Order: sequence, then structure tokens, then C-alpha cells
Amino acid sequence: MNHRDALKPLLADIRACRLCEAHLQDGPRPVVQAAASSRLLIVSQAPGRKVHATGIPFNDVSGDRLRAWLSVDRDTFYDAQRIAIVPMGFCFPGSSRNGDLPPRPECAPTWHPRLLPLLTQVQLTLAIGQYAQAGVLGARCGGNLTETVAAWRMHLAQGVLPLPHPSPRNQAWLKRNPWFEEALLPVLRHEVARVLGID
Repeated sequence: MNHRDALKPLLADIRACRLCEAHLQDGPRPVVQAAASSRLLIVSQAPGRKVHATGIPFNDVSGDRLRAWLSVDRDTFYDAQRIAIVPMGFCFPGSSRNGDLPPRPECAPTWHPRLLPLLTQVQLTLAIGQYAQAGVLGARCGGNLTETVAAWRMHLAQGVLPLPHPSPRNQAWLKRNPWFEEALLPVLRHEVARVLGID
């Protein structure tokens, strides 16, 4: 069975997953986007409440900012043949007083080892937020998100760009770290355009 043939039933299994059902305030609704031909992989945190309601990844203000960072339109962003979106937790984990809960710990260990090896055409991985960075970079992470993102040149040499989460909650971080928009964003846009074949 080739990767294309293996991917379709696996995505169906992921979307039917009920592994964490007892722990999910709003019930399970796994959200994932991928194709065997995907060239850009976005590893994110977990769906928020609006994404849970629509079943569309990054279908919220965070997604608007992320698409602006990448300089891609919605049609390109939601083209699974070009872009895979694989969160650390496929379902909305619920909310607390401090915002959304962390991704469920069962999710990535269950599904990522089966899914990610099938994405053989990926040329660039974006690790968005600290949970994704821990999952993608492991021991190569810095002491905190800022240190990890600040070392982006080193990580890019390995095909990974670590990014902060594009949530409006991170506006203060962006103001404290102007180098992100000045130095990293132009490289991010160039790399995304190169990988996706955008003129």
C-alpha cells in the first residue's frame, strides 16, 4: 500500500477517534488536514471553540493572523494537497479561567507516529506554540518559547520554523519581541512561497 492509499483510511480513523471523549467538555470533533502531497506541515496546539464548532482548522482570528504571517490566502491555506495541518491535540480540549486547556496528552502519541511518516513530501514544518515545539523539537527546544523562537535560524537548517501562537492573547509578546516581525516574518514568507511554489 502506498502512502496515498494508507493516508485516506488513517485520516478517517483520526476523525472517528473517541479516545479522550470522557475528558472533553464539548465532546470529540477531531480536526486535521493532510494529503500525501502536502509540502508544508503546520503543527499547532489544539482547536479552539470556534474551530470545534465549524470543523475547519484555524477558522478564527488566530487563523487570520497566521495566514497574514504566511502571506497566503484562504484557498491556498485550506488546500490539503499543499498544506497539512496536524495539531498536537485534534479535539478542542475545553476552557479554563486562563484560556483553553492544553492539548490532551493521549492524542499526539497515538496518532502522530502513524500520520507524520506518510507525509513524505513535506519540505518545511511550522511548529506553532510551545506544545507543538515540544512535540516537534523535543530536547532542541529552548528554556521557553521566546528562546526557542529566537533560535529559529538553527531550527530552519533542520527544516523547522518555530513560531509563537498567532492568538490575540500574544499581542504583548509581539510588542516585546519586534525582531519576530522584522527578521523572522520575511524569511517565513519567503520559505512558504518557495515550498508552495508561489511566485
